[in-house]
This record gives sequence, C-alpha cells and structure tokens, in this order.
Amino acid sequence: MDESARGARAEGASAAAGRPVGRRVLLGTLALGALGVAAAPALQRGTDALLGALSGKDPTGLTGLLPNGGGFRYYSVAASVPDQGPADYRLTIGGLVDRPRTYTLADLRALPQTRMVKDVQCVTGWRVPGTPFEGVRLSRLLDAAGVRGTARAIRFTCFDGTYTESLTLDQARRSDVLVALRMQDKDIGHDHGGPVRLYVAPMYFYKSAKWLSGITVTDRVRPGYWEQLGYDVDAWVGRSNGRTDEPTS
Repeated sequence: MDESARGARAEGASAAAGRPVGRRVLLGTLALGALGVAAAPALQRGTDALLGALSGKDPTGLTGLLPNGGGFRYYSVAASVPDQGPADYRLTIGGLVDRPRTYTLADLRALPQTRMVKDVQCVTGWRVPGTPFEGVRLSRLLDAAGVRGTARAIRFTCFDGTYTESLTLDQARRSDVLVALRMQDKDIGHDHGGPVRLYVAPMYFYKSAKWLSGITVTDRVRPGYWEQLGYDVDAWVGRSNGRTDEPTS
C-alpha cells in the first residue's frame, strides 16, 4: 500500500472516529451489552456442561485443551467416569491403620470443614487465581484412623478406575491438604472430580486427584498415574517438573 492510500485510509478512520454517535445507536449498543451480560452465565453453564459431557467420553483428552468458565480445563484419563451421588458415594480408609473406616458423603459433611483460597496451578501452564476450596483436612481422617508407626506414605485411588496419586505421610499431614467437598463456593460437580476430590494446595494440580474413593496408608511412596509417565513425584509448584511458576501458597 502506498503512502497516499495509507493517508486516505487514516483520514477516513479519523473522521469516523470523530463522528457523533446517535442516541438510538448508543441505546441499542447498551441494550445489546446488557443482554450479553444477562445471558453470559446461562451460556457459560451450557458451555461448561457440554465440555464436561464431551470430556467424559473423550479418551484422546483433546477436550482438555478447551478452557471452561473460571479458567479450569477438563481432564480425564478414563474413557468415561460413573456418577456417584450422596446415596452411593463411599470413601474408604485402610492399609497401615488401626481403625479402617468407610465414609459416606453425609459422614464427611458432618466433620469440621476447613476453607482456603489459593491459586491453582496446572503443570501444563494454566493458572486459576484465588480459588476457594472447602473440605476435611486429610490429617484429621488419618488421625481418626490411627496411622501405624511403620507408615510412610499415602496412596489415593479414584472411582474412575484408572487414576492414582501419592503423598508422603508428612506431606499428607500438611494443613493445606484437603479431602475437598466444595470448590468455588459450591459442591464439587462431577466434571471437577466430585462429589469428593483431593486438594493439595502447594503442588501442581495433578496431585489433587479427582473422584477420590480410596485412601490407603502404605510403607513407601508408590508413584501415581502421571508420575509413572514421567511427572515428578514431589510436585511442588515452581520447584518441580522443570517449571518456575510462582508458588500457590
């Protein structure tokens, strides 16, 4: 494009920019904006539900590349995950403990709840700042079970039938590790790993296992699903997996 053409286009743009906006145009624009604001939550809920449904049936994991509302992305390593609600959910605690126990969802809700607000950092790069989680401290459940002296670690299993995770016993006893029942100030939905998931605040989000169903106290760390594929076992944010992200706690 020559200089005269650039000049003519610039002048036209300047004239258009300086032209007064009519009252009808302004009101119409404001009305469209208000309509968009009003419709956005419903549209976002629909998008989230669609992505969640697709991800539950997507063994490729490609739907996990799409962000949903709030910045989270859906991931599942299983082709499908069954729903479990208040009537059929169970969390078992066993292994090297004196008092094995099975908790219903009502049992977990009846225990003292801890709320914390931290950033969530995924090892793939995305981050969701200021995310509220609420649930029972894992240390409380371990104390109630009576951990034996030979115990050194925890193994977590999930009702998707595939995913596993691990923590050392010291890590599991941290005050910022929850058996979470609520996320973003609402009950954790199925697509986000509900009704109960693990939440390990200072580690990359793959440690926060979704669809939690089993807590087994063991004598050594057994690497989880992604760790067997090369991810770090000790997944501290900013100090593992070759990443330098800001810590989340």
